[in-house]
Amino acid sequence: MLAETSVVKRSRVWYLLPILFDMIGGIIAYVALRNDDPKKARNCLYLGFILTGLWIAVSVILVVMVGIDETGFVPIVSSV
Repeated sequence: MLAETSVVKRSRVWYLLPILFDMIGGIIAYVALRNDDPKKARNCLYLGFILTGLWIAVSVILVVMVGIDETGFVPIVSSV
């Protein structure tokens, strides 16, 4: 007889972990959920990677396109 694998539905609150902590939160949620709810675990991991990519893209755009540096100030260029 084959052993049945039962999927335990976990709460949607687990999605807050990758939302709040990006990739690290996604990895933690994946490790915690992978045996009970593999689909939700995979979705949390993907969400963490996507949000990390968005933060990197926004940072690059702000630094390259707008000129905002790490301090948050836009440099004033004066021409005489």
